[in-house]
Amino acid sequence: MNVAKCKELVKKDSQIYSQASRVPYFPLVIKCGKGSWLEDLDGNKYIDFLSSAGAINTGHSHPKIVEAIIEQSKKIILYTAAYTYNEPAVTLSEKLVEITPGDFKKRVVLGLSGSDANDGMIKFVRAYTGRTKIISFVNAYHGSTFGSLSLSAISLNMRKKIGPLLPDIYHFEYPTCYRCPFGQEQKSCNMECFKQIERAFTQYLPPEEIAAIVFEPIAGDAGLVVPPKEYVEKLYQLCQKHGILFVSEEVQQGFGRTGKWFGIEHFDIIPDLIVTGKSIASGMPLSALIGRAEIIDSLDAPAHLFTMSGHQVSCQSAIASIKVIEEENLIQNAEIMGQYIQSKFNLLAEKYEMIGEIRGKGLSIGVEIVKNRLTKEKDEVATSKICYRCWEKGLILIFLAGNVLRIQPPLVIKRDEIDQAFVIIESAINDYLRNKIPDSVLEIA
Repeated sequence: MNVAKCKELVKKDSQIYSQASRVPYFPLVIKCGKGSWLEDLDGNKYIDFLSSAGAINTGHSHPKIVEAIIEQSKKIILYTAAYTYNEPAVTLSEKLVEITPGDFKKRVVLGLSGSDANDGMIKFVRAYTGRTKIISFVNAYHGSTFGSLSLSAISLNMRKKIGPLLPDIYHFEYPTCYRCPFGQEQKSCNMECFKQIERAFTQYLPPEEIAAIVFEPIAGDAGLVVPPKEYVEKLYQLCQKHGILFVSEEVQQGFGRTGKWFGIEHFDIIPDLIVTGKSIASGMPLSALIGRAEIIDSLDAPAHLFTMSGHQVSCQSAIASIKVIEEENLIQNAEIMGQYIQSKFNLLAEKYEMIGEIRGKGLSIGVEIVKNRLTKEKDEVATSKICYRCWEKGLILIFLAGNVLRIQPPLVIKRDEIDQAFVIIESAINDYLRNKIPDSVLEIA
């Protein structure tokens, strides 16, 4: 594969662009994309199993979304919603209220990214409850602004040299059953991860001082971990008991990715607030915080506004994106294709011992690559090399948590495209097992 132009640009990038802003897996420079396919500067084509970090649910450059962006841009690109009003923001907000769970009165706060939506969420839950403490989870990633970073607990490099972070943020273990931090097995455990929170409430963390629990219905960057339904129900009941707001953080899992509009719907829970971003506008910068009106009414202007919030072009892109998801039955396709992908990995697991747990909902799937299925020891080298070889063979596939394949293709993915991707994945596995992938790729991957 010729990637000369890509490597030339990567070299320039390293000399001028902040390397604190990038985690590279391979020297890939995207030139264009269509549907589930990408093309780089050198003309190489790839099936996309990443969807720009889960931000392109409707596929690349969907014609109806492109048309909406162009038509709005011809009228006006932006006039700030901080001082004026605009129809796209109102239309989008009405639609968001319609598709989010809960039959109570809701309001919407628009922003630019999942990070600022999480920052806004912190403001609103503290203002509404009059409490300061917030619970998040170990290995959570909520963004890179100071508030969202304070909620996150996944990388030391995100926290070094920049403190102090926001106070009164407490992190507990996420219910990670495959790799239980308490050494338990799911079938026989006593839900120690939940009891950890209960003990804290009796020993050092007064529940009446907690404003909210911020929960990912699937822990994305932790390795696409799906929690037991019983745990989520208990957590919600705990919130109800103590007047704690339940916040579903859907930046990565929202807008049909899991086979439902929002990931929390798999657990039959009605959250007080939903935090969204990424795929809401199919690649245009936009976020939304949607929740109970009385919570969002707890702050007065200008407590949370941005010059660019309610951006007309981004809002029109989001309106078109939701319409495409509905008209093309992409939520149903996510469920069907997600089951198909898991079945394909199950077949591979029968042949290759390195494949550990296969988990997920819809088209949000994680696959553990292990040295030993009994010990579940992570095989980070194998994971890195396999992903690199997949890129060389025409598949964009990365990993999380060191050894978990991140399977999040666009919701428009077709069965034949999945079949092509699995030919590449199995070929990459065999290349690794035959020692055909050099260690030099680890310097990049």
